[in-house]
Amino acid sequence: QIQLVESGGGLVQAGTSLRLSCAASVDTFSNYAMGWFRQNLANEREFVAGISWSGRTEYYADSVKGRFFISRDNAKNTVDLQMNSLKPEDTAVYYCAAQYADIATPDFSDYEWWGQGTQVTVSS
Repeated sequence: QIQLVESGGGLVQAGTSLRLSCAASVDTFSNYAMGWFRQNLANEREFVAGISWSGRTEYYADSVKGRFFISRDNAKNTVDLQMNSLKPEDTAVYYCAAQYADIATPDFSDYEWWGQGTQVTVSS
């Protein structure tokens, strides 16, 4: 069992940056690949970024590649999402998710544990 709590969302202007953080309550955080997903007003859930259990491999959706960066600290049980050059279309609820695996996949059905989500709103 793993519990995830996101933080760091908010209302920002386009072109600015925001950093999301996800804290995990689990004994062996390094056993889990982590992902960030987002869900917009149309209820479309989209993979944003993922990171392997070791932190050595990162994965990004094409829509955020070069702007968003995922990182993890296995000693602190946290995974962060640095979001730069934000656009209005990045507006969504962002969710942290975990899967008991070494590789982070882009399919949300592979993730068993989810946080409650944090709202990110980007104004133009």
